Amino acid sequence: MAGKSGKTILTVAVTGNLTTIEQHPGLPCTPEQIANACLESAKAGAAIAHIHVRHPDGRPSTELAHYREVVERIRDRNSELIINLTTGPGGRFVPSKDDPKIAGPGTSAMHPLKRVEHIVELKPDIATLDLNTMWSGSAAVINPPGNVTIMANEIQKAGSKPELEVFDSGDIQLAHALLDQGVLKGPQLFQIVMGVRYGFVSTPQTLMYAHSLLPKDAAWAAFAIGRWEFPMLTQAWFLGGHVRVGMEDNVYISKGKLTPSNAALCEKAVRILDDLGAELATAKDARAILGLRG
Repeated sequence: MAGKSGKTILTVAVTGNLTTIEQHPGLPCTPEQIANACLESAKAGAAIAHIHVRHPDGRPSTELAHYREVVERIRDRNSELIINLTTGPGGRFVPSKDDPKIAGPGTSAMHPLKRVEHIVELKPDIATLDLNTMWSGSAAVINPPGNVTIMANEIQKAGSKPELEVFDSGDIQLAHALLDQGVLKGPQLFQIVMGVRYGFVSTPQTLMYAHSLLPKDAAWAAFAIGRWEFPMLTQAWFLGGHVRVGMEDNVYISKGKLTPSNAALCEKAVRILDDLGAELATAKDARAILGLRG
């Protein structure tokens, strides 16, 4: 934890699954653009790059070849940057209007082993593990405990550290259950997600509550989407957590002004942290704090 180590880890989430090129024409989409955004953000202070992949036209992708190219491009130029690959895609179900028990257009649900195929193959430092089952936009996100268990086992067998993505209090209770069952081995890394409709709201009180539910030995970070990105970054730091910014979560550098890049969001985050008196963790520091392989 930042409070224990004295250093704060900055993660950059460069493209995500839901942000569109209509929202920001400079959204990284090709493997080269995504890798470059990660590397530029590392120069700006990010120790961890959280990565989704896209088709070149901007559509979300789950293609192993896309993940492989991004990872290889990063590793060829920066062996220290911590690579955090998502396993979030593949859990969305859109009920058909004519028959709600039938999947309609937009459904992406897939077998849990398919969702971690790129983790098994590429063995990133960190792999996200979503614990939420909730309504999101036009779809239900479904992560049954059985599927989460399968994915957790594969992530850990690959030597990657799960980052437990929690969107509401019940998700943290699921994490406790998985720890009690021995599915997850402590201490764990949590990412508290704020601002997604019907999940944790972006307020200091909510973050304090979410933090209070975490295992006492857990490392954790928090972030908020949209205009609450930087205010909640500050709140996370005050509570001893690590932080995250990036165009997955927010495309504005200030009110009404699109960010020039992911690196610019990182630079702003670093300025805020520096003004608060925080000490930024390098990638090497972050590996030690999180117990990652060197």
